[in-house]
Amino acid sequence: MAHSKIKIWIHAIIGVKYRKALILSGVELAVHESLRQEFLHCKCPLFALNGTADHVHAQFLLNPDLGIRQVMKQVKGASSHAINQSKLLAHKFAWQVGFGAFSLGESQSKTLSRYIANQKIHHQKVTFEQEYQQFIQLYGLADFDDSPAED
Repeated sequence: MAHSKIKIWIHAIIGVKYRKALILSGVELAVHESLRQEFLHCKCPLFALNGTADHVHAQFLLNPDLGIRQVMKQVKGASSHAINQSKLLAHKFAWQVGFGAFSLGESQSKTLSRYIANQKIHHQKVTFEQEYQQFIQLYGLADFDDSPAED
């Protein structure tokens, strides 16, 4: 094989610091655009992005030249900086320290895109905390912690 072929689908979940409901309808498009720009900057093609007032889901292809921690640090840091620079909110905006990042197969891609598109409907029944705990259980991460001191 002359060239490497790499395709790694990622489902990332980013929460607002202290799980504050800050991404309201008046600022949602600008917050999402800031995130889109950072995924573009990292050369990680973004396929789905949506969420609620206290968190965001993103489905993207991981740039094979970058690690997931690098990408998420860039996306979170630069987007929160841009949001604060634009003075969209009366208070300082920040993402929580950690994040969720889960791999998925090609066959799961369309299902995940639909799931992300329907976040507002989904969260009428399930809280962010309940959803996150479901992912922790699904991926067998309940007793696994590889988090660094800060992301």
